[in-house]
Amino acid sequence: MIAVPNKLTEIDLEIALAELSARDADLARLYTELGKPPMWARNPGFSTLIRIILEQQVSLASARAAFERLLASASPLTPESFLALHDTALARIGFSRQKMAYGRYLAQSIAEGRFDLDKLDLMDDETAKARLIELKGIGPWTADIYLLMALRRPDAWPAGDLGLIQAVQDVKRLPSRPNPETMVAIAEIWRPWRAVAARMLWHHYLSRLFNRPANGNPRSALPDV
Repeated sequence: MIAVPNKLTEIDLEIALAELSARDADLARLYTELGKPPMWARNPGFSTLIRIILEQQVSLASARAAFERLLASASPLTPESFLALHDTALARIGFSRQKMAYGRYLAQSIAEGRFDLDKLDLMDDETAKARLIELKGIGPWTADIYLLMALRRPDAWPAGDLGLIQAVQDVKRLPSRPNPETMVAIAEIWRPWRAVAARMLWHHYLSRLFNRPANGNPRSALPDV
């Protein structure tokens, strides 16, 4: 039995894909059709967490555009440079009033030393998630995505992610969309590699969304999430 790493690497991804394919025929079919999914990793830190906040309940395309405008207005993007932006500037970038408040609370918490993002790397998944959720505007989805993409935790599972829900419904041929509790139950067989299963399912979801052929190189054709 191979020990599960604290941070997913490309080598671990290959190992996990083989294990998941052996356990689950539906995931094996995805792997055969689409090949290895992208790692979809992001650098840990304030910038990435702000980007995930922007992605809450909007399309990835609109969130990406807003994030690019933010980087153009505050470079380098730090808690201090974010706090220097006034409401009009943030609204022009694409922040709603609610997301302005979330971003400022996060920036102030880091700048004033009340929250240390770097320490999350030393915590187990549940502790790190709980610490993130203590912050205003950070719910389970945002925390899970940060653990999965930024901290690259192998077993992070954003059960409330709409793309994953739609992919699970399709891949498992369910009559209706599974709720988050059902998503957790379905994913139990994928432990301790649920984050890899998520990448496989996103790969499927995006391939269907953008109508990419299963052959060829879908990795280069799919958007950065």
